[in-house]
Amino acid sequence: MSLVASHQGVAPHATTILAVQRGSEIAVAGDGQVTVGDVVMKHRASKVRRLYHDQIVVGFAGSVADAFTLFDKFERQLDQHQGNLLRSAVELGKEWRTDRYLRHLDAMLVVAGQGQMLLLSG
Repeated sequence: MSLVASHQGVAPHATTILAVQRGSEIAVAGDGQVTVGDVVMKHRASKVRRLYHDQIVVGFAGSVADAFTLFDKFERQLDQHQGNLLRSAVELGKEWRTDRYLRHLDAMLVVAGQGQMLLLSG
């Protein structure tokens, strides 16, 4: 998955998040570069996290602040729905589309676990 900068006058940048499933095993990896415009701010950022008792793996692309907001919202959904990945993703999607603040977030999440992989984007 790549999320490309959409601002005029800014050269396109992209984050790479790769999710692979083989049998019941899932691996998620991401690049570690954080940029602001053309300036590389960090080379070893962690764009992949574990949620819900390490059962769900989440990778993000886009604005870091927006991604952390979505991480928090998704983690709350996982807790509310006892770790059910699909139900939590659907509920986050509903909230993302109806909430005025969330609607403008510039981030994507790749979520994986329980034999499922999903791309969540507004």
